[in-house]
Amino acid sequence: MQLDAKIPGGPLTEKWDKYHFDMKLVSPANKKKLDIIVIGTGLAGASASATLAELGYNIKSFCLQDSPRRAHSIAAQGGINAAKNYSNDGDSIWRLFYDTIKGGDFRSREANVYRLAQISNNIIDHCVAQGVPFARDYGGLLANRSFGGAQVSRTFYSRGQTGQQLLLGAYGGLMRQVADGKIKMFPRREILDFVLVNNKARGIVVRNLITGKIETHAADAIVLGAGGYINTFFLSTNAMTSNVTAAFRAYEKGACFANPCFTQIHPTCIPVHGTHQSKLTLMSESLRNDGRVWVPKTPGDKRSLNQIPESERDYYLENRYPAFGNLVPRDVASRNAKMQCDMGKGVGKTGLAVCLDFDDAIKRDGKDVIRKKYGNLFQMYEKITGDNPYESPMMIYPAAHYAMGGLWVDYNLMSTIPGLFVIGEANFSDHGANRLGASALMQGLGDGYFILPYTIGGYLAGTSMQKVTADDPEFKDAAKKSESRINSLLSINGKRTVDDFHKELGSILWEHCGMSRNNEKLLRAQNLIRELREEFWKNVIVPGSGKEFNQSLERAGRVADFLEFGELIVIDALARKESCGSHFNEAYQTEENEAKRNDKDFCHVAAWEFAGENKEPVFHKEPLAFENVELSQRSYK
Repeated sequence: MQLDAKIPGGPLTEKWDKYHFDMKLVSPANKKKLDIIVIGTGLAGASASATLAELGYNIKSFCLQDSPRRAHSIAAQGGINAAKNYSNDGDSIWRLFYDTIKGGDFRSREANVYRLAQISNNIIDHCVAQGVPFARDYGGLLANRSFGGAQVSRTFYSRGQTGQQLLLGAYGGLMRQVADGKIKMFPRREILDFVLVNNKARGIVVRNLITGKIETHAADAIVLGAGGYINTFFLSTNAMTSNVTAAFRAYEKGACFANPCFTQIHPTCIPVHGTHQSKLTLMSESLRNDGRVWVPKTPGDKRSLNQIPESERDYYLENRYPAFGNLVPRDVASRNAKMQCDMGKGVGKTGLAVCLDFDDAIKRDGKDVIRKKYGNLFQMYEKITGDNPYESPMMIYPAAHYAMGGLWVDYNLMSTIPGLFVIGEANFSDHGANRLGASALMQGLGDGYFILPYTIGGYLAGTSMQKVTADDPEFKDAAKKSESRINSLLSINGKRTVDDFHKELGSILWEHCGMSRNNEKLLRAQNLIRELREEFWKNVIVPGSGKEFNQSLERAGRVADFLEFGELIVIDALARKESCGSHFNEAYQTEENEAKRNDKDFCHVAAWEFAGENKEPVFHKEPLAFENVELSQRSYK
């Protein structure tokens, strides 16, 4: 298989404008004859569905939840990036492009990243027109704040609820088209398989989670916007239903999976508090604008945090990275927090936490100003921990949060399966080895509102397709295969619960393939995951039947896929013999313990092709060319 990224020629600043002008178009009359399936109703899926329906296509929209408004995008807190330079502090499209390339440790495509920076301003204008209530300054202009990896303020926000407000805007556009009959909603459906006809994506198999009924649906193209795979780690900041199943099923059908080991650990999360915890809570990165991160200077200091005087505190990010301070990128902040805790300087009962202190900001600006900026986040922290962050420092620790890896896509956002487009966190395209904060919302909305509507039209206009229906043999065969898998899970009747297996898998990945990795740990993880997967298919218990509402069955199917996919994460990590961004292999680091890249041998996208059950995946690579930025050792000092 040859990976063709289809990156257009010409100057970087002109590629996208010229490319989408040269694309073939679908006439308004013909759009009414074409059906598109969109999987997912988060920011990427909802914006794509609304825009495609507005253009005239017939859309079938599928989501796990009872309402599109429950998509995990609602949990995003801090903001969305755009290069409007309202703060007049030197920002530009080029600076946003460069910060994103550098933040991803030079492991993303220049053309994709520049396009994202280029359309970022359009996203803000569109969302303002929808009525998204962005914060404003005293003069009425949209307000901005800073996020990690940038020295300018370019993040637009709606207090600590930015994802929710943006999703409500996209949801309004989606539901307008539902009311007009251009979108048909299918809530409470889980994707079980994709149907290929003549090697093109033409349909899906889903399970109705309420009735248990297996359904098949046909279309002319499929858009996958089902989010990322970070719940493979079990404990993460993602919604409990977030999973890898749709993406993994596409991988099994022939879609290459790119850079699966690029998994982001977010530095600003509420620490683990017990063994029976099912998820972790994110505290927005925006808090690092005003909060100062510190630990006691003396290892083992267990005094009350308010009793540790200023002279005995180590503001380690400010000391080590004076240029960026507390606003270093997430991978850098996470590894430094772990380093401090490994030295015995961690706080709290477990010693696995550092302080995020707002005392200086409250003294400087007043409690009311801090409350206006972060009030709902402070309230959430107090409800969960019982501590008042206005009076004592927050305690935070890194947690699994986001997947930079995803299905491989070309410049058109199409996977290696013709007709299967992948958007938002489900693809790998824009963030390289580390995502800058506030860029996920930018990518999801950019893909859905401004990129996919052009590129999918180019595919549909230039591809001749036969008429297919859900009664065709390919659909019936896929449905039978999905039903057989369900029956296999139900028939095992073992002794261990699904959650028990998932917790063990998460523990293996966190310990051996988390914030830092080494070859010995990775090889051990690979063996442990294989053994765990083998036991799962012999000893899991899944009560109930497949003909009814059965959440144990839902979780079993997802965990079975996590077990398969967890090994792919480790295989990818073993193959990348360098450190870059979130992939920190202890064998490859500078004298100052920073990630050390190997541009000679690993300046590429690693794309894995499914070779069959229990077979090693086939490795492909897409070389990355840097013609507009200089490859350099990343520094935030």
